[in-house]
Amino acid sequence: MTAVGIIIGYAMRESLRRRVFAVVLLLTVLSGGLYALGAHFAFRDSQGFAGAGIIDAKAFTGSTILGLAMFGTLFLGAVLAVFLTLGIVRGDAERGLLQPLVVRPLGRGTLLLARFAGAAAVSAAYAMAVFAGAVVVTGLLGDWWPDRLVGPTLGLGGAVIAALSVLGSVFLSGTANGIAAFMVFGAGLVAGLLGQIGEALHSQTLENVAKVAAWGIPFEALYQSGLDGLTADPRGFTRVAVNLGPFGGAQEAGPLLGPWAAVYVGLLLGLAMYAFHRRDL
Repeated sequence: MTAVGIIIGYAMRESLRRRVFAVVLLLTVLSGGLYALGAHFAFRDSQGFAGAGIIDAKAFTGSTILGLAMFGTLFLGAVLAVFLTLGIVRGDAERGLLQPLVVRPLGRGTLLLARFAGAAAVSAAYAMAVFAGAVVVTGLLGDWWPDRLVGPTLGLGGAVIAALSVLGSVFLSGTANGIAAFMVFGAGLVAGLLGQIGEALHSQTLENVAKVAAWGIPFEALYQSGLDGLTADPRGFTRVAVNLGPFGGAQEAGPLLGPWAAVYVGLLLGLAMYAFHRRDL
């Protein structure tokens, strides 16, 4: 087994010991059951929707609840990514676990990249699996399927959050890093809402601020792009309604978003490695 594989295995065992996966699994089961119950009643009651003659009630209902599932999946994926990375440098150093792992020929850079790779892979696989489950539940209960599958978007969003948490772990204790990561996550969501407010008020300034913030924290832009992909085909009033999403923010990002998110992750990891190499343990 390679050194990277050993480190990833160590990280997974440590997470099991701390019951990280147990907590995430419990949250997933609870949220999944709640989603299925909500989807059932939403599709049932939407048949008498007053605006059914103007918009496609099934598309509106399906895209809204699946957009909500996308948000929940992104949040749970963020929880997993953060808890797998929040203490990988300063936290492990304070517990005396880090020093034996960074001796040569392993090195600090290999350790940091391996821990990130493990967290990003687990978070991405989790997000895509949970969202796929939500798609199947929505399709079976409401006979509505999204126009595009957006699992990879959620997976890349988890990698961005994991990279942010890895960088924070070099400077902050585990608790402080977790708080900071979730505050950044919340700031990204607020930026998306600001963009919708700006669009409603025809405020170009608010729209520009939201756009810069969304691309500056690209998991928000990925979320907006994913929402847009759920309903790429509807037109007219249906398109206007579903573009709002459960929290607003459905925006087509274009072909540069994926490459930019990958570059963004690389920049964060490069900065984390530089800071880690300069840090005394």
